[in-house]
Amino acid sequence: MNLHALRLFHLVAATGSVTRASELLNISQPAITAQVKKFEKELDLTLLKPHGRGIALTDAGEKLALLAKRLFAVEQQIEQFSQDYRTGAKGHIRLAATYLPAHFLIPAWIAKFKQQYEEVEMTITTTNSSDALKQLLNVEADLAIYGGLPEEYPDTVQTEELFQDELWFVVAPNHRFANQHVSLLEMMKEPFVMREEGSSTRERLFALCRTYISSAPRIALQFNGLHESITAVIAGYGANFVSSLVVRDYVARGELCRVYVEGIHLVNSIAICTRKNEPLSAAASNLIQMIRRNPFTKAYSDFI
Repeated sequence: MNLHALRLFHLVAATGSVTRASELLNISQPAITAQVKKFEKELDLTLLKPHGRGIALTDAGEKLALLAKRLFAVEQQIEQFSQDYRTGAKGHIRLAATYLPAHFLIPAWIAKFKQQYEEVEMTITTTNSSDALKQLLNVEADLAIYGGLPEEYPDTVQTEELFQDELWFVVAPNHRFANQHVSLLEMMKEPFVMREEGSSTRERLFALCRTYISSAPRIALQFNGLHESITAVIAGYGANFVSSLVVRDYVARGELCRVYVEGIHLVNSIAICTRKNEPLSAAASNLIQMIRRNPFTKAYSDFI
């Protein structure tokens, strides 16, 4: 079927006039008439008939005009759909995030993003650092928001650091080390309440002990979430090694206290991770641009 001829017929049917169709398309009337007649011959149907000084649709023409209207309406929808995806107004972003950004940064980012791109679908998976990168490399996620050490990223991952966050040792206010300066050796004698294996912060703690040739920390309690491990320390058991972003409010309220370990000052890198040499969708690119413009939540900006 000649879709160009169908389009000409559709416009003639919609305007009720070959003359009007000619004006809209900037095509001569004889050319339109010839194309429509050729189309009628192709279909072996009469679509137009004389009506006074103009034309009218035959019964077949009316039915075909209705079908053509639906077809070109769908065409417009496809064009709009394509444009929306090209510009990022629509799409689907699969995001893997470690616990730290997932709980303290991403909610504000996504709320701001959805205000501008409401029709973009979001799938957000919160997991530990190892699994977040695994999802990215296995093409199960379009990007990962990661908290950890830059040197731990595989060569196939492109990273962009947003900011750095301090890592703190914290204990309950009644702990003998609360607000005190102690050695790493003394700190490692305390029982620790930490996240599960695969947690970036947990790996940092073990790496710290290896670097300073200290005994490994004793993980006395292990939880799969930040909240649970922090709550246990607040209740009075053990110590935690954690991002300041997580516990700053607890410390400010006096529910937790810092322990200043002599000679130790570590930071966490909060970064956006993508696969190298692989173009992002427009929607994902728009999200990254928005995060670049607004890397901190208001509360965190006030804190730092």
